[in-house]
Amino acid sequence: MGSFVEINDTLELTVEQGFPADIFQLEKHKTHPITLEDVKGKIFEFKNKPSARIFQMDPVRVYFVHNINGKWLFWGRVLIQSQHIYKALRADGSWDGESWQTAGTYTILNVYDPEYQYTFTLNEAPDDRNYYKQSNLEVLKN
Repeated sequence: MGSFVEINDTLELTVEQGFPADIFQLEKHKTHPITLEDVKGKIFEFKNKPSARIFQMDPVRVYFVHNINGKWLFWGRVLIQSQHIYKALRADGSWDGESWQTAGTYTILNVYDPEYQYTFTLNEAPDDRNYYKQSNLEVLKN
């Protein structure tokens, strides 16, 4: 019997998992780019990442991605400050014997300027999850 642990170099988050959408808003970023100064000294939290995951630890960077309806939008790079792997319990408190979740904290290392954000996302996000390779109908919904 063994265990499965993922090693990740990308922190991909939904708003529900802790992506700070109140700060990182794409339309605002395009007209008034968010800078490192805007998030200096802030420690952010993430939670409920499915499965047991180990993220690269500070001082090694981790890519920072907003998952918007299954599509990835890269925002920059972060430094993981802490990680916690825990059993994913059912509503009744029982455990299925195999489900885990990961939570932790991070700081922002850098924020991509809008042009680089577009280019990086277009070239690095998987085609089926690329924010900029959506159909026109999907773009209109966002």
